[in-house]
Amino acid sequence: MFAESASNSPGFRQLRISHFRPPEKVAHRLDWKQRLAGATLPRFACSLEGRTCVRRIVFGFALCVLLAAPAWAQTVAIRAGNLINPATGTVAKNQIILVKDQKIVDVGPSVAIPADAQVVDLSGEWVMPGVMDAHTHITQSVQYFHELDSNYLREDTPLRALRGLWTGETLLNAGITTVRDVGNDANFAAVALRKAIEKGWFVGPTIQTAGKIIAPFGGQTGGIPQEIGPFWQFEYYDADNPEEIRKAVRENIYYGADLIKLVADNSDYHYSVDEIRAAVDEAHHANKAVAVHVLGGEAADNVIAGGVDSIEHGFFLTDDQLRRMKEKGMFLSGTDFPTAHFEAGQFKGAKVVGAAIVDRLTRAYKIGVKMAFGTDIVTDAPNETRADMTWDYLAVWRAAGVPPAEILKCMTTNDAELLRISNQRGAIAKGLFADIIAMPESPLDNIESLRKVNFVMKNGAIVRRPK
Repeated sequence: MFAESASNSPGFRQLRISHFRPPEKVAHRLDWKQRLAGATLPRFACSLEGRTCVRRIVFGFALCVLLAAPAWAQTVAIRAGNLINPATGTVAKNQIILVKDQKIVDVGPSVAIPADAQVVDLSGEWVMPGVMDAHTHITQSVQYFHELDSNYLREDTPLRALRGLWTGETLLNAGITTVRDVGNDANFAAVALRKAIEKGWFVGPTIQTAGKIIAPFGGQTGGIPQEIGPFWQFEYYDADNPEEIRKAVRENIYYGADLIKLVADNSDYHYSVDEIRAAVDEAHHANKAVAVHVLGGEAADNVIAGGVDSIEHGFFLTDDQLRRMKEKGMFLSGTDFPTAHFEAGQFKGAKVVGAAIVDRLTRAYKIGVKMAFGTDIVTDAPNETRADMTWDYLAVWRAAGVPPAEILKCMTTNDAELLRISNQRGAIAKGLFADIIAMPESPLDNIESLRKVNFVMKNGAIVRRPK
């Protein structure tokens, strides 16, 4: 989410987005009972004949437990006709991927397939690790940007968590298997959602969440009358000196944040280098990364000097700032909005900002800044799901001259590095979690092939397969 800058850049109203649509808008909805159990659970007739009734209930319960064993408990052998390694942009032909207990057991052309394995034939498909989105707000949704300030009055935390569940399933079904959710989730709705998915109550993507966003007074609002009060604290910590920032970091981590997000330049005032360094020092001592919303100018200089892990947005970064980011190994999570998304959300200055995004992305790629794929999807679009809107970003990357192989690397290898999970996800390799997707055409030849994903495996469980 980004907000109107104190600079002269036009049109920067808050962008805190999610996507929420009725079921008929999304094809291939997931039946979690069938997906996990592989069968419809039987009904049990029961008479009132004492022991007979009890025996039937016990037998029925035991059968339900057996049928409900998670799908990842079974060994799965995938015949991959074309296996993409996004880290190198290379393709290995006719590979066997062996999966058991959520993880990849072996990969290679001559891997032995156990007799009891379920074999999935993707010999005519292009197979790769699941896509990651490093900047989401899956529990948030507005139709137009100007609705953001009033959204607090309409939606509570439980509703936001349920929307996050819906959006998460939509993304997963399209092949987006991991998201980094960077705030605007009411009172830690995304933390609750992450826990529910980890417990196996629901099927969804791997979620990292930033909890509440830390910002100078006012969060990402602007011009709210004094008598209204600080309603933005529903989603933000006001922190206006290094010690307040340290306290906010600690509280956020206590309540379940996986990373820390700051907003540096929403207002006429912005964070100093010392304030940024306080957040980085406190978070890094707790092994948490720091992401900072900043658009450009002096505020971006301070953020770069402060040593954060990623800059979010950075639409107006100069070449010099990008070079300093490269020297520090700092990620750019650019949230490279399509102009059409801005226009659909009635965003002022849509064409100007859209052009600036393509220009900055072009320069960042040429300079060699480490880039992460992230969306920050901001508004509902007519007749599109959140996944559809995610793939709309591909056209922006193409317009900036970024080749398909690099885009795939940014949305897998690079995102995994930014999220600090390279030893768990982001590649198809022995010992990593089996987050695997496939499509009938090569995304290395045409990156838009990602719109045609027809196989999804999450943590070793098949979520979707070709018809």
